Order: sequence, then C-alpha cells, then structure tokens
Amino acid sequence: MTTTILLLEDDQQLSDTVKQFLTYQGYEVLCAYDGLQAQDLAYERHIDMMLLDVKVPHQNGFDFLKNLRDNNVQTPAIFITSLNSVDDVTRGFDIGCDDYIRKPFALKELLVRIEGLLKRRFGTHEEKINLGDGYFFDIKENILTKDNQRVAIKNKESKLLTLFLEYPNELLTYDKIFERLWDYDEEPSAGSLRSYVNTARSFLGKENIETIKNVGYRFVKE
Repeated sequence: MTTTILLLEDDQQLSDTVKQFLTYQGYEVLCAYDGLQAQDLAYERHIDMMLLDVKVPHQNGFDFLKNLRDNNVQTPAIFITSLNSVDDVTRGFDIGCDDYIRKPFALKELLVRIEGLLKRRFGTHEEKINLGDGYFFDIKENILTKDNQRVAIKNKESKLLTLFLEYPNELLTYDKIFERLWDYDEEPSAGSLRSYVNTARSFLGKENIETIKNVGYRFVKE
C-alpha cells in the first residue's frame, strides 16, 4: 500500500520539487496551496503523513493542525517553515506536530525525517513485524507470512492489519476504518468488517482487539 503524504506549501516551485522527489521515492503526494485546500484533503482522503508550511493563505499551518488535533486526527505532521524562533518551534510542538524542519532544507534530510517518523508509528525500525506464533507482517509490502511461507488473506484484511499496527492503543472509528478499507466506488459493509476483524484477531490475539460498541475498535498493545 502506497504511503500518502499531504503537502501544504504555497510556493508552487518548492511544492513541485518536493512532490517530484517524494514521488520518485515511492510516495503518493497530495498538494495543497492554502489551509482550506489542505483541510478538504485531510477529511476527504486517507493521509499517512503531513508536511505543513506555516505561512500559507486562508488558514495558517498552525491553525490547520490545531483544528485537526482538536478533532482527534492524529496523523503525523512535520512543519517545514522559515520560522525559526524558539517560540515558533515551541508553539508547533504544543499544537501537536511530530517534527520540525527549517527552510532551506536538503531533500535527503526531509526523507530521513519522514522515514523516521513513519517507523515510529509502527513502533519498530523493521519492515517486518513479528506477530508471534511464526507470523510476520511486512508493513511495506502488506504481505503476511508464517514460517517464511506466504499466507493468503484478503486485501481488506491486509489493510486492516496495517491500520491496527499503525495506531496501537488508539480508538479507530468505523468511519476511519471504512475510509481506509473501502474505495470511493464501494459501499462499506459492517458485516464484512466484522469478518475482517475476526481474521485480524486470529493473528493479533482475540483479547487484543477491543470492540467499542457503536463506535469502532482498538488494538491494545503493551
């Protein structure tokens, strides 16, 4: 599954340069040139990572991220900005950013920051996560194996495993799960989701996936 990055940057030349570089690295990049465009993308598309300039039109990057965090959107965010005062940096982290990189920056440094943050989301620096009992899940290729033999699971079951592993100990609402598992032209199915959750429980542990009645699920990881 391709990692999707939201890039909020009003300098079109810089935006194009970053997008071209990250696309070459295998990421999908969604560009927004003002805060309102970014807001639409954040709520309409599944986003794995956000790169946010601060001084952008209509709604600055600080206010944009604060709005998301106030609505319990915990997507990792890196501020990329020319602001360099201690107060600005402090404000960014207080709002809920995960990292801060000052302009001008090297594209390779940005890539290192992105990859490091994505690895922290999974709590590991390994691409293959040990699920126990001989099972390993490759978070990059979305491949499940047991004793080095590939295990056949459905595409949506694979997506759900990734989602649980991305957000351990966090409540995943039905809406968030539906958005991640079903495409735009598909009708989400609560019955199918229950089946996919049962499959996930067989690999992650029945007791480790909590059902939050009428709300969603939580993968409990110590």
